Amino acid sequence: MFIQLNGQILYYEKKGEGSPIILVHGNGESHEIFDVLIAKLSKEYTVYAVDSRGHGQSASPKEFHYEDMAEDMAEFIDGLRIKKPAFYGFSDGAIIGLLLASKYPDKLSALIISGANLHPKDIKHRLYRKIRRRVRKTQDPLAKLMLTEPDIPLDQLAFISVPTLVLAGSKDIVKPKVTKAIAKNIPNATLQILENETHGSYVEHSDKLFPLIQDFLSKSY
Repeated sequence: MFIQLNGQILYYEKKGEGSPIILVHGNGESHEIFDVLIAKLSKEYTVYAVDSRGHGQSASPKEFHYEDMAEDMAEFIDGLRIKKPAFYGFSDGAIIGLLLASKYPDKLSALIISGANLHPKDIKHRLYRKIRRRVRKTQDPLAKLMLTEPDIPLDQLAFISVPTLVLAGSKDIVKPKVTKAIAKNIPNATLQILENETHGSYVEHSDKLFPLIQDFLSKSY
């Protein structure tokens, strides 16, 4: 399904019945990475799986900014009249979740994030250099976004007032101290580092994420 909002056309899929949860993917991906998760969540929840602007079947903007993507999600909630959804974001989706929950603390019931960073150099040096080489070679605007944004001050996280689960793999591309700082600076946040998991190994086309979300939401709702 398509919806027009914030000067943008977004594609999303809606499945299941129950309390609402919104899923947002990472950079260069689409909602399709959540295929296994959607199948499981939709048995208990109303799942809205969204393609971010410029991803999947959503329209591409002239330029990319995480703040705009967060505003898309705020208007998505309002436009579909979704009452107090939970929000799960992976990688870029996690950045969007942090911005959304800190700017609009009353729109969500719970926040779950995986592999979030607050600044470009929160990514481990080896990958950061790889992204930089890619941008020099291709000028890919989505890769360029990862070199210029986000810029989220730690004190902004204090505005997040909903129960929050902060996830990362022990082998994540985000520096461990950053993940710990995010959890420490969000009131009422729980940190869970998943042993032997990478940035997306427990997220993309995986059944490992469902029990983590289910357990957290069962305690939050």
